[in-house]
Amino acid sequence: MAGATDLWGEWRKYGAKGMSGAQALAVELDRIAREGGIASPVTTNRGLSARLRYLNSRPGREALAEHGISARLLRSWERGAHPSRPKLEAVDKAYQERRRDNVVRSGALKRLLDNQGRGRRIEIYPVDQSEVDEKRRRPEVSERSVQARYVWDDMVDAWGEGDMDTLDEIWDDIITDLDSDYAAYAYVGSIGIGA
Repeated sequence: MAGATDLWGEWRKYGAKGMSGAQALAVELDRIAREGGIASPVTTNRGLSARLRYLNSRPGREALAEHGISARLLRSWERGAHPSRPKLEAVDKAYQERRRDNVVRSGALKRLLDNQGRGRRIEIYPVDQSEVDEKRRRPEVSERSVQARYVWDDMVDAWGEGDMDTLDEIWDDIITDLDSDYAAYAYVGSIGIGA
């Protein structure tokens, strides 16, 4: 990866914990996409039924098949057989993948994050240096926030395609607004997007 992730090099060498800004963006977009989905766990009858209804389309059935859920297996569940935990997890993975594809394709996530051109605030939490020897720690890095505009369409597209290189470039653009603190936020503990 290029961009912001090159700034610290071996940043974990002394025990700092965190992730690249691109990874943090992907994690936070995953959270936002899941937040609006089916709340009931897949392990409940309600949660399983809701996921199977959501996946009751050609692309949904293809996603189920890719995760080892055949039409025959679905029929056996309809007749009263109980799915195993691995099969429930497979249904949930298929659901999450379809939901992700749908929120990207529909543009709903882009509209939410673009916020009619106003963008969204990104809270940036620095890497955890609590296990780094005192003499090896970077100077105290504080939490920061940035109002991000005009990056959301490209960010959601890159996230939807799993394009971490583009997410890294976008993160690099976002943190350049931090001026001299830029390098301290190439890696983060986490981020939060106010959506």
